[in-house]
Amino acid sequence: MSMLDSVVLGISVAFTLHNLGICFIGVLFGTMVGVLPGLGPIATMSLLLPITYQMPAVTALIMLAGIFYGAMYGGSTTSILVNIPGEAASVITCLDGYQMARQGRAGPALGISAFGSFIAGTLGVIGLMTLAPLLGRAALKIGPPEYFAIVFVGLTLIVSLSPGSTLKATIMATLGLLAGCIGLEPVSGVQRFNFGNATLMGGLGIVPIAMGMFGIGEVLQNIGSTIQLGEIYDKKIKGLLPSLRDWKESFWPIIRGSIIGFFIGILPGPSVMISTFTSYALEKKISRHPEKFGTGIIQGVAGPESANNSATSGAFIPLLSLGIPANITMAIFMGALMLHGIQPGPLFITQHADTFWGFIVSMYIGNGMLLVLNLPLIGIWVRLLRISYWTLFPFILLICLIGAYTLNNNIVEVFIMIIFGIIGFLNRKFDLHGAPFLMAMVLGPIMERTLRQSLLLAQGDITIFFQRPISAILIIIGLISLILSIFLFFKGGKKGILGEG
Repeated sequence: MSMLDSVVLGISVAFTLHNLGICFIGVLFGTMVGVLPGLGPIATMSLLLPITYQMPAVTALIMLAGIFYGAMYGGSTTSILVNIPGEAASVITCLDGYQMARQGRAGPALGISAFGSFIAGTLGVIGLMTLAPLLGRAALKIGPPEYFAIVFVGLTLIVSLSPGSTLKATIMATLGLLAGCIGLEPVSGVQRFNFGNATLMGGLGIVPIAMGMFGIGEVLQNIGSTIQLGEIYDKKIKGLLPSLRDWKESFWPIIRGSIIGFFIGILPGPSVMISTFTSYALEKKISRHPEKFGTGIIQGVAGPESANNSATSGAFIPLLSLGIPANITMAIFMGALMLHGIQPGPLFITQHADTFWGFIVSMYIGNGMLLVLNLPLIGIWVRLLRISYWTLFPFILLICLIGAYTLNNNIVEVFIMIIFGIIGFLNRKFDLHGAPFLMAMVLGPIMERTLRQSLLLAQGDITIFFQRPISAILIIIGLISLILSIFLFFKGGKKGILGEG
């Protein structure tokens, strides 16, 4: 199938009235999630996973993706107007965006954020559309040793790049690997650690654990702590269309941010957040006036906001092409596909071409919808910030309980969700991050299966991983990442790569 035929197929799928409506709901809800502090895209997608079970696979992907990149758009609103990031990737936007608002330039800051996000999102989708099929075809030519090496390096990078203490991230990843062992052994089919429970024979499900750790855990934390908003910008916002001077100063930061975000988005770990910091650091480095960054310079908004939207597209490439989620958000997308009996990986694009290309075209549509929606609705988003969290959390908990039960009509999964909700709350209290746990739980069975297959091929000779160039290079990269993390941990006095332990 040629590229043109593929795009026509995608248009025929995405431009149905039902899918257009779901795309609109997804991006609108995603923007709202991004605007509201304390309710991020990961928690929201986790909560809504059970709802997607009643939808076709492509429709489920369209809605979840709309929430994902819609939250990237919405997060900039609170960063600029309130100086509080709606989600983690918008932290860096606070530095210059809020200063621009205080100088009476909230309109240009919001405008360039929206246009930059649209341009970056479009370029990112073009990159996804181009690279994902190529990587999928290449993946058909690699064997179990290469797959093992890819998963190994991905897991080590997730641990190394996790915020906070590397030791804590390693502990959480190890517990995740152990949790991934529950259920049937992937090669022989022997039952393990299910304690005679039929629900656990299939392993711990991604959906109830994600809903618990990132949904209920988030709610419990927010109930226990008051979310303090800064002074809400309530002046009339004008000048949403950037001037020619604003465009001149922002054009190249948008392009650079788009490229940086896309390629960093492919990497394992918190790539969306890393892409924004990288873009900001680059713009400050090459600027003729680096001292102006942090005082309200538009480049400090344009680059990072473009990077985080482009990174959302790049993050889909390893999932859809290799079947390997690069971060926690992609693990949730993987769970959504598996709910519909679809295994992402090298055969996904050819076997489910309508789903893949319909999803791609919907991302173009969604980016356009976001541009049209965001600028006129700024006033509504500002008023939305005044809603008390105590009004929201009962509805969130109700959705969790109903969703966990209706997934398989199984009360055991409700209890699993509640248990992991409490664990997620405790994780936040002790500064433990749930992402390494869930990623290790998802990647663990893949790693175990490919390890066993590789050793069967080599008749037990472990050197097979170093006899094949791709696997050897990747394993060496993974080992270097581990050694570097250990070195930085001891050198920094229990300090992780991205923060204090």
